[in-house]
Amino acid sequence: MEGDSFSGMANGGGGGGQADGKLIQTFHKSFVQVQSLLDQNRLLISEINQNHESRVPGNLTRNVGLIRELNNNIRRVVGLYADLSASFARNMDASSDGDSSGTLRSSDGRAGQKRVRPG
Repeated sequence: MEGDSFSGMANGGGGGGQADGKLIQTFHKSFVQVQSLLDQNRLLISEINQNHESRVPGNLTRNVGLIRELNNNIRRVVGLYADLSASFARNMDASSDGDSSGTLRSSDGRAGQKRVRPG
């Protein structure tokens, strides 16, 4: 997940210019955060497993806090992915609609509101 993976998107076609650059920066920042959390989770899981295998009462008690931290990290990862998805959807809607009023036109030309996913 290096910044290089986005360079083709930033320089490729599309004429979104500054908006595309900002979207790519947002994605990169979020993916870096996700990767950091996943790396932390890997370390937490390793420590939890070692503590469990040791069967030392103090280590098992420590696992309670480690598992809570792991669960919180997982919630944060889910939240980051949800934010990424919403940001991507908004960007795709804006680029395909051509207007930001929130109004969509159906195939028969009638106006309607954009659907907003519950979050």
